[in-house]
Amino acid sequence: MHSAEGNRSEARLTRFADHLRHERGRSEHTVRAYLSDLSSLGEHLVGANSDGSVRESAILSAGTADLRAWLAAMHGAGVSRSTIARRVSTLRTFYGWARQRGLIEIDPSARLGSAKASSEIPDALSLADVAAVLDVAAVRADDGDAAHMRDLALVELLYATGIRVGELTGLDVSDIDLVSSTARVMGKGGKQRTVPFGTPAARALEAWIAARPALANENRPSAALFLGARGGRIDQRQVRELTYELCAAAGVSPVAPHALRHTAATHMLGGGADLRAVQEVLGHASLGTTQRYTHVSAERLRSAYALAHPRA
Repeated sequence: MHSAEGNRSEARLTRFADHLRHERGRSEHTVRAYLSDLSSLGEHLVGANSDGSVRESAILSAGTADLRAWLAAMHGAGVSRSTIARRVSTLRTFYGWARQRGLIEIDPSARLGSAKASSEIPDALSLADVAAVLDVAAVRADDGDAAHMRDLALVELLYATGIRVGELTGLDVSDIDLVSSTARVMGKGGKQRTVPFGTPAARALEAWIAARPALANENRPSAALFLGARGGRIDQRQVRELTYELCAAAGVSPVAPHALRHTAATHMLGGGADLRAVQEVLGHASLGTTQRYTHVSAERLRSAYALAHPRA
């Protein structure tokens, strides 16, 4: 493919990203997710080793059968229903935009069925399991290693605030206020909210921020709160691997970072927090989304009642 055609193809995805940011008000995390989904589709169509412009051209020329084959491959690989549902949304958004811009004549996503995300909430960790995971992280941080101190601050903040992993990786140092023990979080749709955290998280964050220069890259300075091994902003894959590692070391069934969000919500409601307060902390647009956690709390309450009450 000629370089001029390749440049035009790449420019289309750049324009789509700008459309998401400026016309739809999507957050950088969402923009990255959409582009990642399209990249995955392109790799499915022409192979991961193909040139980027070739993949982008294949995306624009894909038909409905191609899209269905991609979604079916994900289903066969055990990809979660919620992820598949998001990727269907990505397809509809992208191809709807491409048709409006005259880049394609027929929208291949128009005939796709709706992939409904599961309404089930993953199991939350028990208080004992959370304590075990945090204890492992704390013991590792005692060696003064900057990476271990980062890990402790990271999991403490995840559990303390219940923020999404994408919101966590998007935090800058300036978003943390240690005086008021709050974090300024950019959520879905570019909506900003302030989330409180407790003393253990505050102490871990203070120690990490003091040790942070040890992981910083002087040649590529970053404002990111949490840094990866090369001094850049830590990514979600690294956070996921960390939570798996800490759970395994604590003898707890490995969970993804998002499970700590569910755990925080369940524990807050179980401790008597107001439903709307939890909604605000989690950044849910709908109270109905937050209410799902009340079912988890109610089930645990019934189990405890059945075990403890003599006439249960």
